[in-house]
Amino acid sequence: MSRAEAALASGRWVKLICGASNQDLVAIEDLCALYSLAGVHCIDVAADAAVAQAARRGIQWALERGASPPWLMVSLSDGEDPHFRKAQFDPQRCPVDCPRPCQRVCPALAIGTSGGVIAERCYGCGRCLPACPLGLIEEAPQLLSPEAVPQLLAQLQPDAVELHTQPGRGDAFQQRLAQVFASGVPLRRLAVSIGLEGGHGPVTPEQLAAELWQRFVPLRRLGLRVLWQLDGRPMSGDVGAGTAHAAVKLLRAVRPWAPPGPLQLAGGTNASSLGLLQPGDGAAGVAFGGMARSLLQPLLQQAESRGAPLREQEDLWRRALPLVQGLIDPWLGR
Repeated sequence: MSRAEAALASGRWVKLICGASNQDLVAIEDLCALYSLAGVHCIDVAADAAVAQAARRGIQWALERGASPPWLMVSLSDGEDPHFRKAQFDPQRCPVDCPRPCQRVCPALAIGTSGGVIAERCYGCGRCLPACPLGLIEEAPQLLSPEAVPQLLAQLQPDAVELHTQPGRGDAFQQRLAQVFASGVPLRRLAVSIGLEGGHGPVTPEQLAAELWQRFVPLRRLGLRVLWQLDGRPMSGDVGAGTAHAAVKLLRAVRPWAPPGPLQLAGGTNASSLGLLQPGDGAAGVAFGGMARSLLQPLLQQAESRGAPLREQEDLWRRALPLVQGLIDPWLGR
C-alpha cells in the first residue's frame, strides 16, 4: 500500500489545495515546495500545463531535501462553479476617491492599490464581489471545453483528478467523467468534490448522499477508486475558526448514508478542524486551501519584495516550514 493510500485508510490524509483557478506560478511553486517538504500526501492544482509544471518543480525541490513525493491532482468541474472563476472589473469605472474595500478583503492579494484584478492570482473566492459599494466587480467562469479535457490530462499525466460537481448535475458529471476516462491516464483516485449547495438551491444531507450514490455507480463501472471531498463552506478556512464547524457537521450528517469510499473534509477547514472531530466521525483526512495559503502569505510577500522566490531564500523558507508543520503535523500524527 502506498503512503497516500495508507494515510487515507488511517485517517491521516492531508491535501494541499492550491486553487482550481489559481495561476500564480511563483506562489504555487513555493507552496508545493514547502507543503511537500512538510509531508502532505496530495497537491491539488488547476488543470493547466504551466501550473502543473510549477507544482512539479516545487515538489522536486522538496524531494531533493528528503521529502516523500505527494500525488499531483488536477481539478475539473462539470459546470459553473465558484472554484472555477475569476473576478474582474474595469478600474476606469472606479471613483477617484474609492477606498478600495475590494483590496482589503482579497486574501490572494490579487487586487492592488490601483488597476484591476491580477488574474493569475485570483482563485475565485468571491469576497470582493459584495465588497464593492457600486457593484462593479463581475465573475468570469473558467470552464474547459469537452474536447480539451482528454488531451490536457494525457499531457499532464496527473496521479489523481478531482471533479467538482453540484446536486442536480448527474448527467453533466457523467459526461465529464467520460472525458476524463477517455484520456487513458491511470489514476490513483478520482475525487468528487460536492457540498449542500446546488443550482436549484440547498439540499438535505440525505439528498446529498443520494447524489453521491448516483455518481458512485459510473465510477465503479469504470473501475475508478473514489475519494469523496465534502465541501462544507467553500474557500473560507482563512476567515476564522468558526468555519471549521461546517465541514465536520456535513461529514457527520452524510456519513450514515454515504456510498463506499473515504470521506475527506474540505471547505472552511483550518487549524480548528481536527479538534472538532469525535471518535467514530470517520474522516479519512483533510484538505487545506485558504488557510494553507494565508499562513505563508506574509513570507511570500517578503520574498517577492526581495526579488526571489521563497524557496530560494533559506532564511525565509526555514521560517515558513514550522508554520506549515504546525497546520498539518496534528493530522499526520493523528
